[in-house]
Amino acid sequence: MSARFRPRALAALAAPVLWLAAALALAAPGPGRNAIASAHPLATQAGLDVLAAGGNAVDAAVAVSAVLAVVEPASSGVGGGGFYLVHIAADGHDVFVDARESAPGKARRDMFLGPDGKPRSGASISGPLAAGIPGEPAAWAHLAARYGRLPLAQSLAAAIRIARDGFPLYARLQNAIRVKQAQLAASKDAAAVFLDHGQVPAVGAMIRQPDLARTLELIARSEAREFYRGRFAERLAAAVTRDGGLWSAEDLARYRVIEREPVRFRYRDATIVTSPPPSSGGLVLADAFGILAGYELGTLDSATRIHLEIEALRRAYRDRAEYLGDPDFVKIPVEQFLSPLYAAGQRTSIRLDRATPSDLLRPVYTGEESPSTTHFSVLDHDGNRVAATISINLFFGATYVAPGTGFLLNDTMDDFAVAAGTPNAFELVGADANSIAPGKRALSSMTPTFVETPKGLLIVGSPGGSTIISNVFGCVLHWLDGAGAAAIVAAPRLHHQYLPDAVMIEPGALTAEERAALEKRGHTFRTGRSSWGNTQVVTWDYATGRVEAASDPRGFGAGLVY
Repeated sequence: MSARFRPRALAALAAPVLWLAAALALAAPGPGRNAIASAHPLATQAGLDVLAAGGNAVDAAVAVSAVLAVVEPASSGVGGGGFYLVHIAADGHDVFVDARESAPGKARRDMFLGPDGKPRSGASISGPLAAGIPGEPAAWAHLAARYGRLPLAQSLAAAIRIARDGFPLYARLQNAIRVKQAQLAASKDAAAVFLDHGQVPAVGAMIRQPDLARTLELIARSEAREFYRGRFAERLAAAVTRDGGLWSAEDLARYRVIEREPVRFRYRDATIVTSPPPSSGGLVLADAFGILAGYELGTLDSATRIHLEIEALRRAYRDRAEYLGDPDFVKIPVEQFLSPLYAAGQRTSIRLDRATPSDLLRPVYTGEESPSTTHFSVLDHDGNRVAATISINLFFGATYVAPGTGFLLNDTMDDFAVAAGTPNAFELVGADANSIAPGKRALSSMTPTFVETPKGLLIVGSPGGSTIISNVFGCVLHWLDGAGAAAIVAAPRLHHQYLPDAVMIEPGALTAEERAALEKRGHTFRTGRSSWGNTQVVTWDYATGRVEAASDPRGFGAGLVY
């Protein structure tokens, strides 16, 4: 996607049959090395320590997740949820572990609308009413019991210690606290942790979370059972309800992690294993790559190739808005997203010399993780791997800590289509497929992904709200063109999401000549944010055995190979 890395000529997309991609998946011996890339050095180190103690990639994923919940509380945590894409090397099994938050049993379709039928300002993003039932503790217990080698308590030990003893505040987290200072001050328990007498602490100040340490100890001791059932769950639900939310003890007791079949498709010589609904990421990737597969991009100038990438994203995000939601509640046309015939139909509306105004596409008949979501990638010496994207949605979620628990609630209810066609916090629109319903899981863009070719393996994912899918899309293209892990995470990015009808770009994403040529075609550009995403990548070159781990230079993370 950047000026430095361009796709070569593309092969046709393979037939949309999931078993075909599985049959073509490549086997390779383990790399003999462990590699982790995450958004914070303490999380990366905790994962490597678990691997050194005899754990596998799944145990490391639990450890990394838990430490991120402590040291990156603006982005994920005990009160949130996420997706874990897991590969078990011994039998080649791929599984997508869905720990997405679910709507409370008392949730209703119009719960955030005022008497005039319009969304009430801030209602879906602040306070306990904005929170879904969290899935993160259940995910840790499920992953450890089913796919790990170590007891859950051992994998959570580092997070418990860091929550109790503290960690030094770093600039990225300090900036997040500054952005949400007023909202954090409104929650007594949140203010006690993240503010110093109501003020933003200095970089280097120790952030200690004793209540969170006790909650993590409860999760470790009971393998998450007491989080969802019993006295703790009852007190948690009562506090949320007292302060304006809709949770009940029954909602917590009913929560379950769901194992789903990943989306699989072929592109060029790559097998791409990625996220199924309620993530929109995998099917949007398949849609966009299917469109690109019909062009010999290697014969075109760079501006025309970028134009086609934008037009593919425009159409794929349009389909996201109309069709995608929780597959347990709505029928999703998976075959359509994977079909070469459908992709060919999409291409008929694309002109090489002109941008397609989004309002000329078939309208949506009627959202999304924030830049504060987090991702990490893990590869162990046996070849087991995990790509995980976890979130509490906007910075600090609902900016509410239930008394005595130490963790922030998510504000994932904003990811639903609060009202048909009404943009969410990320300007994404949705249709009836993503409307609010009791027990339903909101549509997500989190896109943990594996890409395997004869040359090797890419493990990739990113935060970034509505830009997550386009971030992963660009990373895959760069890797297929030979970029290394460090170059992939550093490459400038561009994004189009159907509505608003504009291309978002980072500095350096386009040359002056490319931008002029695209503007002549009718593309408009927005540069409201200097950068976005915090991509974490692990790569493995089969021929040389080289393993690389790279953390996005936009963030504060670390990629280590052991």
